[in-house]
Amino acid sequence: MKVLITGVAGFIGSHLAHSMLTQWHKVIGVDFFERSDARLLNRMRLDNLHKTKGIEYHNVDIADRDQVEPIFSLHKFDMVINLAGQAGVRSSIKNPDLYARSNVQGFLTIIEACKKYDVKHLVYASSSSVYGMRDNMDMTFSTDDRTDGPVSFYAATKKMNELTAHVYSHLFNMRTTGLRFFTVYGPWGRPDMMVYKFTYNIYNKIPIDIYNHGEMFREFTYIDDIIDGINIVIKNETDVKYMLYNIGSNESIKILDFIDVLEEEIGIGAVS
Repeated sequence: MKVLITGVAGFIGSHLAHSMLTQWHKVIGVDFFERSDARLLNRMRLDNLHKTKGIEYHNVDIADRDQVEPIFSLHKFDMVINLAGQAGVRSSIKNPDLYARSNVQGFLTIIEACKKYDVKHLVYASSSSVYGMRDNMDMTFSTDDRTDGPVSFYAATKKMNELTAHVYSHLFNMRTTGLRFFTVYGPWGRPDMMVYKFTYNIYNKIPIDIYNHGEMFREFTYIDDIIDGINIVIKNETDVKYMLYNIGSNESIKILDFIDVLEEEIGIGAVS
């Protein structure tokens, strides 16, 4: 199977590419991180892919149709896995234009190319943030839950992706699958993620910012479980054209309990 992975130099993208290469799929990866604060880490992930198995890589801005279409025209993909985009809730509030270009325009460019070049299946990254705020402490999530109340621009862009995919599945009989990820962590993760920021602060005796008096919960999902989930979706044969899945642990952890675990493992108490 010939697969395009966008965001291949990212955290999830690089792990997925390695997994698919070991399954002997033909993987073409695209990414675009010249202006990214994490460009060094992205290059290290990409170098690691080249060393372990080798991958065809293209430096492409997915929001630019003139850059995207030649890749689709050349390769005739069986599947596209769109993991590219800007991540992070708080930074989306500070820089919405960047998120709109990458997450909304970029997704539209990819799904348009999938339609034009008759790609059999588009899998794309959504986020648990589309669920918004909870009115109670019930932290169980279902794809049947309402998602019309996002509380960040990042969440709004991901909901827009889901709505766009629904329209294309309905109008053009395209198979699309959205994956709502829940706080992914593991090797090669982004340094701005909570797991790594808290760890860094504890090691360096920097106070940890805790919101809502610590009365916050997260579902943490190890990267290998995310990749297993994506592989299951890839192999799933179905006639259903539009699908959404939660990819998470189904167990919510209180942030203060999470900090306790970090303190125990590191052997250093956090500075309050």
